[in-house]
Amino acid sequence: MSTMTRPGGAPGMLTLNIKDKSALYASYMPFIKNGGLFIPTNKQYRLGDEVFLLLTLMDGAERLPVAAKVVWLTPRGAQGKRQQGIGVQFSSQDGGETQKKIDVYLAGVVADRPTHTM
Repeated sequence: MSTMTRPGGAPGMLTLNIKDKSALYASYMPFIKNGGLFIPTNKQYRLGDEVFLLLTLMDGAERLPVAAKVVWLTPRGAQGKRQQGIGVQFSSQDGGETQKKIDVYLAGVVADRPTHTM
């Protein structure tokens, strides 16, 4: 689902391609100010780490560049067999644009399934 590189000392660079509404719903974190996404990864991050995300939604050709910071950690072996990864909060510099685009994709989706975070 995601490919990541993290050069020494530089902010994490993440590329995330979400291909369907089900995957987007499971990853989306609307309860975070400015919105956010859960990103499955085995890489080690700390709360507060700055990351830069290149996000592709559904069949869109556009890669959305989004600055973000790590606000959620799910470690390996987490309770409930949750997938290991990080949750990132979109930067306020984004002006809520990424969150709005995700909300449009998820309009009408019934929120009764568990997600990667809640």
